[in-house]
Amino acid sequence: MTVPMKILPIVFALLITGCNRSPENGPDTGEGTGITVEAWITSPQKGILFEKHDGKLEFLTAANTDPAIVVDTTERYQEIDGFGNCLTGGSAILLNEMTAEARGELLRELFSTDGNGIGISYLRISIGASDLSDRVFSYNDLPEGETDPMMERFSIDPEREDMIPVLKEILAINPEIKIMGSPWSAPLWMKSNNASVGGSLKREWFDAYARYFVKYIQAMKAEGIEIDAITIQNEPLHGGNNPSMLMTAGDQALFIKENLGPAFTAAGITTRIIIYDHNADRTDYPLAVLNDPAARQYIDGSAFHLYGGSIDDLTAVHEAWPSKNLYFTEQWVGGPGNLAEDIKWHVENLIIGATRNWCRNVLEWNLASDPSYDPHTEGGCDRCLGTVTLDGNSIKRNPAYYILAHAARHVRPGSVRISTNMTGGLPNVGFMTADGMKVLIVLNTTPSKRNFNVRFRGFTVPLTLDGGAVGTYVW
Repeated sequence: MTVPMKILPIVFALLITGCNRSPENGPDTGEGTGITVEAWITSPQKGILFEKHDGKLEFLTAANTDPAIVVDTTERYQEIDGFGNCLTGGSAILLNEMTAEARGELLRELFSTDGNGIGISYLRISIGASDLSDRVFSYNDLPEGETDPMMERFSIDPEREDMIPVLKEILAINPEIKIMGSPWSAPLWMKSNNASVGGSLKREWFDAYARYFVKYIQAMKAEGIEIDAITIQNEPLHGGNNPSMLMTAGDQALFIKENLGPAFTAAGITTRIIIYDHNADRTDYPLAVLNDPAARQYIDGSAFHLYGGSIDDLTAVHEAWPSKNLYFTEQWVGGPGNLAEDIKWHVENLIIGATRNWCRNVLEWNLASDPSYDPHTEGGCDRCLGTVTLDGNSIKRNPAYYILAHAARHVRPGSVRISTNMTGGLPNVGFMTADGMKVLIVLNTTPSKRNFNVRFRGFTVPLTLDGGAVGTYVW
């Protein structure tokens, strides 16, 4: 059969995109290609919450004069590990207080992509207590004056009631989910002040603390829970939380090169070692650790929060050490939450900003809290709004739910970031999934409706976003 020359470009486009998706609204000018786009929209102005729209949206052969976001799959950047939450001890408690049926339904919604699932694909958990646990504890708590350098009394029993059962339910839904562990503090007997708040790790206990990490990873593996990565210390420059522990860059490098790295090697542990885990305004910290070649050989990359600095600061770390990965591991939403403002800030700075600055994951902070922002330790965060608020079996979906949904459902692990241009008032980021689908996330930061185009391999799809709205487009 001879194919007429005038339709060859359309046939070629259909072959390279491999899609036949449900359309969304948009002006209809030029010859249609038959390549349709699936659109998921959150528009706080109109009360639209991560909804799939039905109006027709199709790539056209003709262009118009509206601004264009050009998607280029030939220019590729970092692979994506996932989008998700920190599953705190308090979150696990609240989930475990639900009925089995209600909890199962919620976990499927959060961790599956079936039906209305949003597809969370990465979790960070605390090694011992975080400030959003119901109490302070470690896995080697001892009476005052006692020590246990060989970790003979190490036990993860404090996690058996809530955290481990919940993790096993999540893994049954998504066995491939990646889990990162982060300590808020070492056991108190290892610290300079013997207290849960502040203090630092005594050098005499560096070997013991390395064994603590090894024991933790082995104990969790024995429960069927693989720890993909650990960070050395949550917020090592902030000693005012409960629990917390200060750790200088020099001590972190020394601990990795002389204790933790060799201990992991000797035990055959392949869990990734990630450094820093604090704000973007102190990139000197991870750079100082990475500049130590003896430590660097054991380090996978650096982790960041954004309670200080600019998300663009992260690219300097990538440029200094392009072979080392970057991760975005925590950002809170303060209660009671403001969807319009929260979704705009978090999508621009984290979903778009962190990934455009080389991060392999993006994690919102607390998965679940109750209506009073509990549980938390004495002195811990008392305004941290969960991705969901749980009151028994009652569920309220909060801003972080919709922030994560726009990335997690369609940008699956193994996707790669691809090239897109930035255009005024429409920050965006593009990805190509492992099966070749294209995903574009666009935010309209202006208060007014914006018309714009997405251009891909010579074809154009016209789009519209309300002021403050987010769109995820898939083809």
